[in-house]
Amino acid sequence: MAAIVVCGGGVIGLCAGMMLAEDGHEVTVLEADPDGAPPTTAAAWDSWNRHGVAQFRQPHNLFARFRAVADAELPGLTDRMLAAGCTWVDYLDPLPPSIEDREPRPDDDRIRFVTGRRPVLEAVVAAAAEEHPRLTLRRGVRVTGLVAGAAALPGVPHVVGVRTAGGEEIRADLVVDAMGRRTPNADWLAELGARPAHVESEDSGFVYYTRYFTGPELPRRIGRSLAPLGSISLLTLPGDNDTWSVTVFGPTRDAPLKALRDPDVFTRLVTACPLQAHWLDGKPITDVLAMAGILDRYRRIVVDGEPVVTGFVPIGDAWACTNPSAGRGISVGMAHAQQLRLAARDHLHRPAELVGAFDEATEREVTPFFRNQIAADRARIAEMDALRAGEPPPPPDPRQVGLLTAAMHDADVFRGLLEIITCLAQPQQVMARPGMAERVARFADAPPPPPTPGPDRAGLLALLAG
Repeated sequence: MAAIVVCGGGVIGLCAGMMLAEDGHEVTVLEADPDGAPPTTAAAWDSWNRHGVAQFRQPHNLFARFRAVADAELPGLTDRMLAAGCTWVDYLDPLPPSIEDREPRPDDDRIRFVTGRRPVLEAVVAAAAEEHPRLTLRRGVRVTGLVAGAAALPGVPHVVGVRTAGGEEIRADLVVDAMGRRTPNADWLAELGARPAHVESEDSGFVYYTRYFTGPELPRRIGRSLAPLGSISLLTLPGDNDTWSVTVFGPTRDAPLKALRDPDVFTRLVTACPLQAHWLDGKPITDVLAMAGILDRYRRIVVDGEPVVTGFVPIGDAWACTNPSAGRGISVGMAHAQQLRLAARDHLHRPAELVGAFDEATEREVTPFFRNQIAADRARIAEMDALRAGEPPPPPDPRQVGLLTAAMHDADVFRGLLEIITCLAQPQQVMARPGMAERVARFADAPPPPPTPGPDRAGLLALLAG
């Protein structure tokens, strides 16, 4: 068995650490933020400070892929979440009224998932990690660099541990970077003399305005959880313990949206959206929380078929991160951690093979989530910009329109769409299934789903101006 250091004690770092510890490795998780998780869910939300996670109190969602990985790799984690007050979500309940086939399918349960607010989820995961006999969680320890050892590949730096701000060197057979989108790993690798990783980066161009609520029961889901509405979008998410969130987001360059920081303006706008207005029927538990400056970034440490470093791998947002409006980050990160566990089982003591195998699995199983999200972001921001300028928006992707249209009529296409939304499958995988293309084509002449009802651009500006 091996010694493994995980840098970053967030959800993905802790889950990856527990998966690796489950295989008998001795895992040390180092987290820079000093405060541990409070003992109650209320305290986790009210008083837990995670300065290293800028989006700690922004909306988060878990999807069926998270639950599938957790149930397979970390049995009992879903039950812990439910015990902490997290809630079940079932996108099959109800089916769209336009679908005549209402018969359940034997595997419908796998589309259901459990979700909650980020602080509560992280507190649950932290409690599970702290109980694991082969995992040590050290808080208040900031990693400042990597320790190099004898090369496993000629001319390629090999990592054998980490250095901390306190001057400590912690040796490891593998260092896992789970420090999120703010990871300094580019500087760490440069200090070792490594070739630069392949990096793609751009500003997604979105700004988010969110408010949290509580009430005696969760609001009914009438429309889509992520609903495009002209030059803005609305995101409505259930939380834990009778809480939920409402988010309005749009382009950062859309200056009038800054008025949404005012709770009265926020309320006025959401009230004008018929499918979301009832999500305001609760007691606000926060002001309007704003967030912007979210970069889409992708890092690959295998360049031209060769690793730039061995003994070190990034996972989750430290590997790739996107606009968070689709709520996929933690679910995709969980899938990535699972691929690391699988690669480590076969290759941990062969450093070059480990990096190569993990990179190959990442590109095959996880990177398509990033690519598809980037394409969706670019299309949506272009549509928003055009509507803001009073110009016709670019035509939508006909394949996406065809899938959405068919899903409103065909029960199995609808389930395929839900698999895509909940990260169980990629669009390409769903469409490649026997008979799926024919099912979608059957509704080629059907009208597309109607747009989400709500104010047009002029109405939006009037609501923002008061």
